[in-house]
Amino acid sequence: MKKTFLILTTFLGIAVASAQSDKSGFDFGVRGGVNFANITTNDDLGSPESRTNFYAGLVAELPLQERFSLQGEVFYSGQGFERNIPLVANEKIAYTNKADYIQVPLLAKFYIVEGLSIAAGPQFGFKVSEKVAYDSSAVVGSIETDKIQTFDFQGTGGLEYKFDNGLFIQGRYTYGFSDLVKNNDIHTSVFSAGLGYMF
Repeated sequence: MKKTFLILTTFLGIAVASAQSDKSGFDFGVRGGVNFANITTNDDLGSPESRTNFYAGLVAELPLQERFSLQGEVFYSGQGFERNIPLVANEKIAYTNKADYIQVPLLAKFYIVEGLSIAAGPQFGFKVSEKVAYDSSAVVGSIETDKIQTFDFQGTGGLEYKFDNGLFIQGRYTYGFSDLVKNNDIHTSVFSAGLGYMF
C-alpha cells in the first residue's frame, strides 16, 4: 500500500503542476469506465468467464509533434475472472476471483485524423487486493487470498476519440506478459471501454 500511495501521490503532483504551468505543454485529465476482465490459461481452470468491474484514474498527455504525443496514466482497475465448478446432483458453485490493481501505462499516441488517435505501450500493474467470493445453494462468502503475484507487466493499446470540448471516449485491450501465479501459464486479459475529460 505504501508503494501504491507513493505512485498515486507522485503522479498527481506532477500532473497538477504540469496542468498549472503555461510552459509545460501537458494536458491533464481524468478517465473512467468499465472493465471486462478475464485470464488466458492452459491449465485446468476450465473455461473462465469475464469479471465486469470499473476503472478510474488520472491521465497526462504531452504533445511532441502535431500528431504524436506521449501519455502517462495512473488508475485503479478492478480485474479478475469468474468460473463455475460443477458439484453433485446438478449443483454448482460460482467463484469470482477478484484482483484489483493500480495500473500505470506509458503510451505512445498517434493522431490518425483530428480527434481520432491510436495508443499503445507498456503497462505496469501493482496488485492492491485479492479475494475469492463463492456462492452456492449451501454457502455464500469470501476469503482473502494471496496467490497472484504483486506485479504484472502488461502491454496495452486501443482507440480514442477526443471532442473539441475536452471530452473523449476510448476502448482498449490489455494483455499480461507476466505469469499471474508463479510458474503457472495464467495471464491477464482485459477489454475496457470508457470516457474521460481533459481540462
